[in-house]
Amino acid sequence: MATKILIAQKRLFGDIFVCRDCSKKIRTQAVRVIARKVKCPKCNGKSFRPVKKK
Repeated sequence: MATKILIAQKRLFGDIFVCRDCSKKIRTQAVRVIARKVKCPKCNGKSFRPVKKK
């Protein structure tokens, strides 16, 4: 059962980033966010933060 929880956490929180300007969620790789190769589809910003676990 612990494996199911780990898989669910990866699906919900892994590789999801939130735009700092407009709070739009986007799923992408962390390497691309660090290199600033990803832009927000809503506001075209390039600053993201990881999604917070509640």
